[in-house]
Amino acid sequence: MVEVRQTIDSQDMALGKLFDDFYEVPDYQREYVWTEREVDQLLDDVYAEFQADHGAESEYFVGSIVVCPGKEGVFELIDGQQRTTTAFLFLCALRDHLATLGETIQAIDSQISAIDTDDQGRDVPRYRLSLQYPDSGDILERIAAGKADLESVPDRTRSIENIKNAYGTIRAFFQREFGEDPHEARRFYAFFTKRVKLIRIGTQSVAHALKIFETINDRGKGLDAMDLLKNLMFIQANARDFERLKEQWKRLVDTLYGINEKPLRFLRYFIFASYEGIERLREDEIYSWFSEHSGVCGYRERPLQFVDGLLKASQRYANFLRGTDADGHRNRYLENLRLLSGSARQHLILLLAAGRLNSEDFLVLCREVENLFFAYVITRENTREFEHKFVLWANELRPLSTRDELDAFIVRRIVPEKERLAQRFEFAFEGLEAGTLQRYRLRYLLGKLTQFVDEEAFGAGGHDRLSDFIGSKVDIEHIFPQTPGPDVLAAFDKPELVALYIPRLGNLALAEKPLNTSLGNKPFASKAKVYPKSQYLLTRVISERPAVGVNTSVERATQGLDPFDEWFSTSIEARQKQLTRLARSVWQMPRPKTA
Repeated sequence: MVEVRQTIDSQDMALGKLFDDFYEVPDYQREYVWTEREVDQLLDDVYAEFQADHGAESEYFVGSIVVCPGKEGVFELIDGQQRTTTAFLFLCALRDHLATLGETIQAIDSQISAIDTDDQGRDVPRYRLSLQYPDSGDILERIAAGKADLESVPDRTRSIENIKNAYGTIRAFFQREFGEDPHEARRFYAFFTKRVKLIRIGTQSVAHALKIFETINDRGKGLDAMDLLKNLMFIQANARDFERLKEQWKRLVDTLYGINEKPLRFLRYFIFASYEGIERLREDEIYSWFSEHSGVCGYRERPLQFVDGLLKASQRYANFLRGTDADGHRNRYLENLRLLSGSARQHLILLLAAGRLNSEDFLVLCREVENLFFAYVITRENTREFEHKFVLWANELRPLSTRDELDAFIVRRIVPEKERLAQRFEFAFEGLEAGTLQRYRLRYLLGKLTQFVDEEAFGAGGHDRLSDFIGSKVDIEHIFPQTPGPDVLAAFDKPELVALYIPRLGNLALAEKPLNTSLGNKPFASKAKVYPKSQYLLTRVISERPAVGVNTSVERATQGLDPFDEWFSTSIEARQKQLTRLARSVWQMPRPKTA
C-alpha cells in the first residue's frame, strides 16, 4: 500500500502556541508596512473583545498565515508577516512595560527567544521571529533583546521606522490602558496569547506555499453574516430582480471595501441607527437578528428596496468617513473626526441615525459629536459604555427634523455628559504627556489648539482645515529638547527630573518643518528668537506677545497665553495650565463644578 504524504497541514492555534516555533521572513518578502493606525486597530479590536468578556466564547480571529519548512527547522513565513511581526512586538513591548513596574511573566521570555538545535546537534540561541530582508536592519533583534537605545537607531528605511513606531504604539497602549496596574496587563496578555487565534497553513515547499497564498487572496473566504444576508435577499426576491439585486449588492460591498471598512461593523451600526429596541448586538449575532426581524426590516416583502436602503446608508457611511456630509459636501467636523477617531467608528451610529436633519443642523450635530468624542478619548471613557449610550441616543435622534428638536436633544444628552466628564477632562489635560495618546491623536490635539487661536485671531478664512495644521509639513516641537546637550541640561532647574518634563503637553508646540529644523536642540534663549517667526500664533506667543494694539481680535485670542522669558519646570507647568484653560474653549467643555 502506497503511503499518501500529506502536503498541506492546517492548524487552528492561539498566538501563544504560535510562538512555540521559530519563523523567518525570507529576503524576497516585502518590508513591514503596518503604520500606527493598523497596529492601533488590531489592539483596539482585541481590547474591545477582552473588555466584552463573553467567557469561554471570547475569541478574536486574526486570519491565516502560510508557512513552509526552512533551514534547521525554522519556518519560512510566506504570508502573514504583518500580523506575526506585530504579535511578536506585542510580546516584547509587554515584557518591557512590566519591567518598568518591576514585574515579569516568565512565559514571555521563551515566546521571544529560546535555545534551538541546529542540524549538527549544537545549541543555538534564536529569536522566535527574524527578518531576512535587508531593509529591516537589526531593529527587531534590538527590540527582542530589550535594548533601550532605539532612539539612536537612524530611520534608514521605511521598514525600520514602521517597526520602531509599532513598538512605540504598543508601549503607549499599555501605558494608556493599564498604567501602573500589572494585574490587568497580565490578564490582557493571557487573553492575547490564549484567545487571539489564527490558522497556520503549512506546506512542503515554497512553490506550494505561494500557490496557497495566491488562492487564499484571490478566491475569497468563508461565508459570514454579509454573505448569508445576501443569500437571504435572493431567496426573497423574484427571479426577474436577480440582476438588479446582484448589481446593488456589488455596489454595497465595493463601497465598504473602498473605504477599507469591515462590512459586519457597518451592518451592526446600521441596525443600531435604523431600528428601535436594540441595546447590544455582537457581530456574530447579526444574521440571526435579521432572520428574526424580517417584519421590522421589510426585506421579505421588498428585498430590492431593503438593499437599496442598505446601499444608500453605506454611501452616507463612506462619505462620513471621508470627511463629507451625506451628499458629499465638505464638513469640517467630519474631517476632524477622521483625524481623531483612528479605527474607532462608534460616532457613526449617531450620524447615520440623524438622516432627517438638514445640512445646517447636521453640521451642528457633527460639531457636538466631535467635541464629545474627544472628551471620551482624553478621559479614557470605556468604549463599550459610550457606544451603548450612542445606541440609546440614536432612537431619540432618528425622528428629529428641526433645529429646536436638535437643540433640545443636545441639552438633554450631550450637555450633561460634558458636565459629568468636566473634572476628568481637566485632570487629563493637566497631566497630559506625549505617551498618553496615540501620536495621530496628539497631533490632532495640538492642531486643534493651534487652529483655534489662529481662527479666533484672524477669522475662519484659510484656517478652517485642521489638516493644514497637522500635515507632513508640520512637526511637533519640544521646547525643552528631547536630546539636550550638557549645557542645556545643566541650565534646567530640575535636571534629575527632566525626563518627566520633556513629554509634558506644556513642553510641546507645533512648528513648520523649516522652522523646527532651525530650532534643533538649542537652549531656550536661542529658540525664543525663532518662535515669533512661526505662522502659528500659539507658537509665537511662547516667547513674545504680538504688538497689535488694544482690544484687537489678536489680543483677545491670546488672552491668558502669557509668554515666557525662561524655560524651567515651572514654565512647563504654567503653560500646561494655559493650554488646559484653552482646551475648555476649543472643545466647549464646562468648568468643573468642584475644584
